[in-house]
Amino acid sequence: MLDSIKAFFSQQLSLDGDSAADPQQALELAAAALLIELSRSDYQQDPAEQRAIEQALSNSFNLAPERLQQLIALAEQEMDQATSLYQFTTLIKDNYSAEQRFDLVKMLWRVALADGEISKYEDHMIRKVADLIYLPHSQFIKAKLAVIN
Repeated sequence: MLDSIKAFFSQQLSLDGDSAADPQQALELAAAALLIELSRSDYQQDPAEQRAIEQALSNSFNLAPERLQQLIALAEQEMDQATSLYQFTTLIKDNYSAEQRFDLVKMLWRVALADGEISKYEDHMIRKVADLIYLPHSQFIKAKLAVIN
């Protein structure tokens, strides 16, 4: 079972020309994995954060409910195996426009704020992701203020 999951992700998260993987699916998985890791960063699994993740992914990628649940389950499994954020942030950095990266950071802020507070761990992770996807600090702050207000 674990081998089939690893094979799926190595196929889905590969964006090189030789692969038959759908680049959009790989980007969806990368975004979902970052949102899930953020929800885990404060060591509390909150149902409001889970709903915020589902809503963010559904709105951003226009996913059917069944596909959304599959994406979340696969992203959770991938985060359990991941040793860093690099594989996800590299896909985002290399394939998202500046506007899409800004929107992703806004999604992260929405998930962090879903439970009514932004922990220092969530703040730190969003800062790290913003840096790794080369989002300027001014845009990082603008995204935070847009979500808080």
